[in-house]
Amino acid sequence: MTPAPLQALLFDVDGTLAETERDGHRPAYNATFAEFGLDWVWDEATYGELLAVTGGKERLRYYLQRYRPTEAVRPDLDELIAAVYAAKTARYQQLLASGAIGLRPGVKRLITEARAAGITLAVTTTTSPGNVTGLLEHALAPGSSEWFAVIAAGDVVPAKKPAPDIYLWALDQLALDAAECLVIEDSAVGLRAARGAGLATVITVNDYTASEDFTGAVAVLSDLGDPDAPAQRLDAPARLVVDLDALRTWHAEAQSATA
Repeated sequence: MTPAPLQALLFDVDGTLAETERDGHRPAYNATFAEFGLDWVWDEATYGELLAVTGGKERLRYYLQRYRPTEAVRPDLDELIAAVYAAKTARYQQLLASGAIGLRPGVKRLITEARAAGITLAVTTTTSPGNVTGLLEHALAPGSSEWFAVIAAGDVVPAKKPAPDIYLWALDQLALDAAECLVIEDSAVGLRAARGAGLATVITVNDYTASEDFTGAVAVLSDLGDPDAPAQRLDAPARLVVDLDALRTWHAEAQSATA
């Protein structure tokens, strides 16, 4: 059977498009905790553990249940979590607007190439919609949020990754079959979500996810690479610049493997 041609690229955001976890979210959380007079501090090791929980409000609740059980039962917990998360989001968006958070290697190049070739672009993430558009507008290009046919973000579905719901919702909005799409993710949680929706997935690791199990990914890479700094393929001995031809090849290989 002839493989379906690649029609769309679906991008995760945090850790995939940019190192937002390391350079944005964790510092914003800690500054917000201090603003609220809370003695909570998320060091790098703690935050790495918390990243297994998707969704900011869900992450806050897990942290309290895991590390501060007496505070997890306070009667105003829901209100506190909502207020902290809202303040942290505003602080994070200020960081984005300042230009403090840039895109990962190869992201802008690949998105520009795909857009020029008529490939549909989409975002699939658990972060809030404002965080997505803020990153795109300030780190990619003004108006670039309009380049994406679908921005599936935040609470658009109740079950967050690793549930496949966000990907299933995006496919429905795009009116495409999973076989026509390719996902770019950075974590095992994201990989499970995408694979649960039947989507072939490329992984670009970061400091928080490099040691995770990426069985089932079509390729595992250090990043997407640029001509002056090629990416390292971590599941095979190769250095390369990930372009549309490479993605089409991996997409076709993934379909052949499941035919």
